[in-house]
Amino acid sequence: MKRSGIADLPVYGGAIPSWLFERMTKLSLAVVESIVQHYGQREFLRRLSDPFWFQSFGAVIGMDWNSSGVTTAVMSALKQSLNAHSRDLGLYVCGGKGKHSLKTPAELLEVGSRTGLDGNALARYSKLSAKVDNTALQDGFQLYLHSFVVSANGDWSVIQQGLKSESGSQDKAFARRYHWNSDAITSFVEEPHTAICGEHQGEILNLVDKRAVPTQQAIMGITAEHPDTMLREIRHLQMPTHKDIRKENIDLKRLGTVLWLAHEQEISSFEDVLLLKGVGPRTIQSLALVSEVIHGTPSRFSDPARFSFAHGGKGARPFAVPTTVYDETISTLQTAVERAKLGESDKHAALKKLTNIAQKAEQTFVPDDFFEEAIQRERDNSWKYGGRTVSGFVPKPSQKTLKSSAKPSNQLSFF
Repeated sequence: MKRSGIADLPVYGGAIPSWLFERMTKLSLAVVESIVQHYGQREFLRRLSDPFWFQSFGAVIGMDWNSSGVTTAVMSALKQSLNAHSRDLGLYVCGGKGKHSLKTPAELLEVGSRTGLDGNALARYSKLSAKVDNTALQDGFQLYLHSFVVSANGDWSVIQQGLKSESGSQDKAFARRYHWNSDAITSFVEEPHTAICGEHQGEILNLVDKRAVPTQQAIMGITAEHPDTMLREIRHLQMPTHKDIRKENIDLKRLGTVLWLAHEQEISSFEDVLLLKGVGPRTIQSLALVSEVIHGTPSRFSDPARFSFAHGGKGARPFAVPTTVYDETISTLQTAVERAKLGESDKHAALKKLTNIAQKAEQTFVPDDFFEEAIQRERDNSWKYGGRTVSGFVPKPSQKTLKSSAKPSNQLSFF
């Protein structure tokens, strides 16, 4: 059973700085390699077609937590990183944004020639999915991004996104993301999507709803009858339009246990994660969230904003990107992946144990109101971790500023 939903995806401006995108590609590769090692190519494609996981993945690699730019950033990072290792991973990313989307059929034909897959069939699936979302599903959104990810076994997922502006205003523009997965497809003309993400627009004309079969037949019969149809009820992933992250956007119990694990506990007290000894508490925080993206079940991604507490964001929401922590996270995960290729899975097991410990602690965990304190702590210490935004590196705060924001305790008060 595939998860599906609708989400608000506001459109924000601003390019991704190269220093951040380079890290996104490295971490994306390590995460995908880990998922493939543990669960296989098909499972990665299933997750890619889950809008909740997709948004969480975008947040954990440091992209704006609720922006439509998450789609572009994730798919660009995956295309650059995975295609360079496609022979080993058995995964191929085709298409992209704007003019790159038009190259998808040709790229799929090339994949077919390299893998023995039917490239013509894949190209047809690509064209059909785009046609459905741009024409058969008349919701006012015009596609501008189309990405087709296929495995060497022939399984595939499509991620595409459309744009709709009110009165041509960019300030009032919204995006809608559409998810497809080959496991869920029995027909291209009867409810083929695994998910549709975007601002709820009310009634639309959806000719691929299963209730529209009579309409399809009527059209094919060149009759004038055209009954009204409604987009079927699907689960909502409603991403707010405000840029800052607020308490109501996050499951505080889940976030609290991660911070408790990283900052309140001696990592050496957990025998199963001794192999991570030497990794600082702040990096443990990031690794625990990255580990959840790799090993978490679908229900764990209902609050994508929580994953921004791994590596922040380029606009300092909720805080600046801690570049040294980011680099240590990449290095730790890359080492685990490489050792697993050699048959040494101990470090991989240690990383998986992080999320297991945090989830187990949630059963009895009752945090205090720590949210604002946690963000302030990150901002006060940002300079220590190479904090960086689109405006540059974060300077060391003055003692006066630190004293005004500091609490008597040097630890977060979770209990």
